[in-house]
Amino acid sequence: MQILSIGNSFSQDAHKWLHKLAEDNGIFLETVNLYIGGCSLKRHWENVKNDASDYDFQHNGGDSEYKIGIMEALKLRKWDIITLQQVSQDSGIYETYEPYLSSLVSTIKSVTPDAKLYFQETWAYEIDSTHSGFANYNNSQEKMYRSIKSVSKIASESIGATLIPTGDIIQALRETVPEFDYKNGGLSLCRDGFHLSLDYGRFAAAATWLKTITGKKITTENFEDFNPALIKKIINTVNKGTM
Repeated sequence: MQILSIGNSFSQDAHKWLHKLAEDNGIFLETVNLYIGGCSLKRHWENVKNDASDYDFQHNGGDSEYKIGIMEALKLRKWDIITLQQVSQDSGIYETYEPYLSSLVSTIKSVTPDAKLYFQETWAYEIDSTHSGFANYNNSQEKMYRSIKSVSKIASESIGATLIPTGDIIQALRETVPEFDYKNGGLSLCRDGFHLSLDYGRFAAAATWLKTITGKKITTENFEDFNPALIKKIINTVNKGTM
């Protein structure tokens, strides 16, 4: 299965462990993330119009291999799945989506008509995040989460895409797993207040993507040097479904 994400650092977070986790589950996924930090749907569309080769080509969760543009990437191979998402600070503000999302999808369908579309619901920032975009939601994790959840559903349905509920899973872990109850002394699933932690946050995103894409329950006995008990709790949350 060939997966292309037209994304930014939040799709980079999701891709980091996706290929390896799929292998651990007996599934071969080849993943490519097109990376520009903080890239919005508006900028993606402008890059298409300008044929800008500004993206880092990141293969199977690795570092950048070379620069590439969206149109070149779409034509690179026969993609089974193409994912989109909005930049994190605007993910809960639908006015920032159009006309860019629809224009991108029209282009994608014209070049890769057989690819299935997926849309990533991103996650709310940590409760003490200092990201300037947190002000869009009154610096409230709950408000940001609810806004992203609502808008992502509308956006995914508008383009006929399957929703990848990463934000739901991250919030569920925060609210139901004591070890990730940051406000009461637990581990944060963010490493800097907005990007996912390099271990459990990124693992949770990868598991959410794999479960959504394959429809199969996720299993793994051991993963890297992560705490097996915490990995099991993440997997159980992902397999149980969204909030």
